[in-house]
Amino acid sequence: MSKVNPEYQLTRDEVNFFVANGYLGPYAAMTPAEMAGIREEIETNVLNTAGPNLRRPLQSRHMDNASVYDLAAHPAIIDRIAGLLGPDVVVWTTNFWLKDPGSPEIPWHQDINFWPIEPPLNVSAWLAIDEVTVENACVRIIPGSHRQFLRHSRAPEEMAIAEMVEPNAYDASRAINMELKPGEFFLFSERLLHASSKNSSKMRRLGLSIRVTLPMVHIFQDTHLHPGHTAILAKGKDVMGFNRYAGRP
Repeated sequence: MSKVNPEYQLTRDEVNFFVANGYLGPYAAMTPAEMAGIREEIETNVLNTAGPNLRRPLQSRHMDNASVYDLAAHPAIIDRIAGLLGPDVVVWTTNFWLKDPGSPEIPWHQDINFWPIEPPLNVSAWLAIDEVTVENACVRIIPGSHRQFLRHSRAPEEMAIAEMVEPNAYDASRAINMELKPGEFFLFSERLLHASSKNSSKMRRLGLSIRVTLPMVHIFQDTHLHPGHTAILAKGKDVMGFNRYAGRP
């Protein structure tokens, strides 16, 4: 069993906070200066190129880009998630979230409404590639909203995703803004309500979501993600054999 770096070992208070609130952080995986070089690599070899998923070029780039793989498997992220899920953890997908100036609103939603995993167990990391502020549409979250599954309905056409939670189901006045420096991230449950506004600034907002689950969870790789999809066995071992993995590209 691989050990957890003591620097990233969660305390019992942090675990209790996650259970009660559905999120943790922000934490730093690296400094803004360290992220600057990685950002250049992403701009050159990810944002402007096709990826393994031909329908969604910003998804699954851990499969073809070593820098993205390294971000997804970063010990600062994976070791903390292991403090919530246990010693054997799987990165089942990655996705860049790009909001150029003028990009539309993402309405309030729970991620598990959209995902091809069974059972629906996941902890996500949202890692800032750019500086992420209220002005350029940082993620907003509602602490404690993960304690129930909420009905989703069709979102208006101008929204960035197709479904959203009905407005009478939550109290948006309780929302907090997750502003992040480049290299910082936060963790959240698959059921935590979150959203982001239209990017009304002149600054791009780019982040990477890293979705982490357990080996006992079935990932519908070829049918619901894309043909040939591979996950990352990021820590520990898989004695189940349900899912397909690949190493660093």
